[in-house]
Amino acid sequence: MKRKIILDLAVTLDGFIEGKNGEVDWCIMDPEMGFNSFLNQIDTILYGRKSFDLWGRYVPGIDQTDSDKELWGLVHSKEKYVFSRTQKGTDDKVIFINDNILEEVNKLKNKPGKDIWLYGGGSLITTFIHLGLVDEFRLSVHPVILGEGKPLFNDIKQRQSLKMVNANKFSSGVVQLIYHLNG
Repeated sequence: MKRKIILDLAVTLDGFIEGKNGEVDWCIMDPEMGFNSFLNQIDTILYGRKSFDLWGRYVPGIDQTDSDKELWGLVHSKEKYVFSRTQKGTDDKVIFINDNILEEVNKLKNKPGKDIWLYGGGSLITTFIHLGLVDEFRLSVHPVILGEGKPLFNDIKQRQSLKMVNANKFSSGVVQLIYHLNG
């Protein structure tokens, strides 16, 4: 069976994935949401270069909780691909993809393994949607309105019909919506 590409993102009620200064302090990491089990469902993470520079090598500080350290340990145990027009080659577990995105991603999807997490950023998400490469949208809607910031979707040119697969409500107020592409 083909591996799925899953876009898993936290989003505010008004549709932002970051605040205007890149802040994500509104994001609730509730153990009830089962993020670690999601991380065990995947073995590969896809990043845009800017997102990778920000989070791809992130190491929690000494003052962080053990569960944060465990979470980041799980993230860093995955195979990582970075989509970049400028950076090339590979370095400690990171493979750069510069072009032929559709072909390269389809090769990945056809390799044996677990599902693949499309981490982002925004322009990479847009590219994947335009190429029809996102199989599952997992959006965790957080109970906050920012008013401005980086929108969830940018420059989407065509309609995407989705089918709801699941909706989960958590005591933190987060609602997770899971959709598959229709057809």
